[in-house]
Amino acid sequence: MTRALAIVRRYVLIHLKSPARLLDLFFWPVMELFVWGFLSLYFKDANLDTTGRLVVTLINALIFWDVLYRSQQALSLAFMEELWTRNVLNFLISPLRTWEWVVGAYLYGLIKTGIIVGVLFILATFLYAFDITTLGLYFVPICANLLIFGYSMGLFTTGLLLRWGHSAEALIWGVPFLIQPFSAIFYPVSVYPGWLKPVVWILPSTHVMESMRAVLNTGVFPWTSFLTALILNVGFTIFFSWFCLRMLERGRSTGQLVRLT
Repeated sequence: MTRALAIVRRYVLIHLKSPARLLDLFFWPVMELFVWGFLSLYFKDANLDTTGRLVVTLINALIFWDVLYRSQQALSLAFMEELWTRNVLNFLISPLRTWEWVVGAYLYGLIKTGIIVGVLFILATFLYAFDITTLGLYFVPICANLLIFGYSMGLFTTGLLLRWGHSAEALIWGVPFLIQPFSAIFYPVSVYPGWLKPVVWILPSTHVMESMRAVLNTGVFPWTSFLTALILNVGFTIFFSWFCLRMLERGRSTGQLVRLT
C-alpha cells in the first residue's frame, strides 16, 4: 500500500501545483448544477412540478452522474498524466506493480469524487434548498455501485489509451457520454421504447438510477436492483480489467508503450 499511497500523493500534488487543473475539477460540475438547478426551479415556478419532487430528482441525478463520470475520469486521466509527462517508461522500469498503480488511482479518484460531491451538495443546499438527507443511508449503496461502474469504465478507457495512445484521448470524455442516454440518468426507464429496454437494463447505472428514484418516490430501497447492479458491476470489472491488462501486455511486447514516451 505504500507505493499505492505514493501514487495518490503524486496526483494530489499535480493538482495542487496546477491552478488550471483545480479550476477544471470544479468548473464543469458546478456549471452543470447551475443549468439543471435553474431548469428545475423553472419547472416548479411554471407549475410543471407541483410536488417539488422533480427538483429533488434532477439534482440527485446530476450529483450521481458526476459520481459515475468523475470516477471514470480519475483513472483515465491518471494514465493520461503519465502520457503527457512522458513518464510511462519510468513506471515500466520501477518496482511499482500494476495493481498498486490501479489502487492508487482508485483512491485518488475517490478523493476527487468526494470533494466534487461535497461541493455540489453544499451549493445545491444553499441555492436550491436541496435536502441532502432525502436518500438517507441509501446514498451509500447507490454511490458505491456508481463508483464501481465508473472505475470499470476507467479501466476500459485506459486500455484504449494503451492500445492507441494519444489518438484515443478523446474517448476519455466520449465513452461516458455514450452510455449516458441509455442509463436513465434524468428520466425513468419507462420512456424508452420496448425494443431498447433490454439493452438499457444491461448497464448497472440504469439499475442504480432507478433505485434512486424508487427511494425518492416510495421511501423503499429496492435491494433486488442493488444486487443486480452489483452483479453486473462484477462482470464489467472483470471484463474491462482483462481488456486493460491485455492491452498492457500487448504494448509491452510490441514496444507500443515505449513509442508513447
